Amino acid sequence: MSQNQSATSRRSFIKSTLTLPVALAAAPALFTQSAAAVEAPAADASTPLPRRKLGKNGPEVTILSMGGMMTALSPDYIDIAWSMGIRYFDTAHSYLNGKSETIFGAWLAKYPERRKEIFLVSKDNPRQGPEQMLELIDKRLEACGTTYLDAFYIHGIGGPNRLGWPKSDAFKTTAEALKKSGKVKMFGFSCHDGMLPDYLNAAAEGGLVDIVMLAYNPFYPKGGPLDLALDAAHKAGIGLVAMKTMRTLKDVPKRLPEFDKLGLTTHQAVLHSAWSDPRISAVCNMIDNVDQMTASTAAARSYKTPLKFAHRELLKETMLAGRRTMCTGCPSCEAFAKQTDFAFHDISRFVTYYEQDGNTEAREYYHALPAEVRDTAKVDLAALRDGCHFKTDYPEIMRRAERYFA
Repeated sequence: MSQNQSATSRRSFIKSTLTLPVALAAAPALFTQSAAAVEAPAADASTPLPRRKLGKNGPEVTILSMGGMMTALSPDYIDIAWSMGIRYFDTAHSYLNGKSETIFGAWLAKYPERRKEIFLVSKDNPRQGPEQMLELIDKRLEACGTTYLDAFYIHGIGGPNRLGWPKSDAFKTTAEALKKSGKVKMFGFSCHDGMLPDYLNAAAEGGLVDIVMLAYNPFYPKGGPLDLALDAAHKAGIGLVAMKTMRTLKDVPKRLPEFDKLGLTTHQAVLHSAWSDPRISAVCNMIDNVDQMTASTAAARSYKTPLKFAHRELLKETMLAGRRTMCTGCPSCEAFAKQTDFAFHDISRFVTYYEQDGNTEAREYYHALPAEVRDTAKVDLAALRDGCHFKTDYPEIMRRAERYFA
């Protein structure tokens, strides 16, 4: 994108951010919500988005974080995100074959004064234990072009073999050393795993984890394992960041009359539903294009009060009617995850990356998994599908994985 194109695009997108439509037509009492709750404030779009405190000891961060895995990522694209008020950015060593971090580094080199105004996260995957993060941090800092990270994650923790990590002596000494060095302000992990409730509980019990990024949708059973684990982590002061929240929306209608009355698309309504959970500090969204960025930042500016129960139930039923390729975040497969090393969550995620994002790196992620955790011969995938709260079609997903990646 040229400088002139970037400036023109930015002006157009900022203008559109401030024109979120709000329909004030009468609505049935069940779906009535005050217009004040959804009107975007008349503010300069370049001002930061609304913020929430990140856990007990963390800073306030913008409630919307932009991920760093999309092919549109560039210094100009990050600059547009900045101009729309995003101050929380997420990247990782593995994203875009290692290029994602360097793109953020190039943007920071252009605007070094902005470093102190953003919350920057990166991740890495220590194969040998938490202490390996002490060796990996300098590589992440060099790639990101910064002297410190606001948060550093163990990337994609999961499975029964790592469950002891969040409350281990190795995790404690690693966290203390990273923070004492000044290279990391918050230390934690991301988790896409079926054992997510167990990992959240382990983090809460250990008292060592500052921040967790978790696969999340707002429609898990209240009082169930995930709900209770979120409570435990939140009460322990852990900052909770939602991810994969929008992943189940590919085939969901973009508009519904009930949300038109609130001035929201269904996608914006899902963001509002996630922010309706006070335990969630921010939603990390992989924003593929500037239209999505405009819609997402407008949703963040318009959020004022939690969505009503009826709206959340409507969203749930609408999403259930759509086609899904990855776990939506419910804990119904937790028991299955404890019984097998089969990487059904990871494989489903890679299929999603390939189908929805056109990400051909998903093949590499798939083949990086040990052959034994990709072997479907000894796994009852039909039973997994039937036991899934959302009836995710795991047999079909695994067939597509073999066709795409084998």
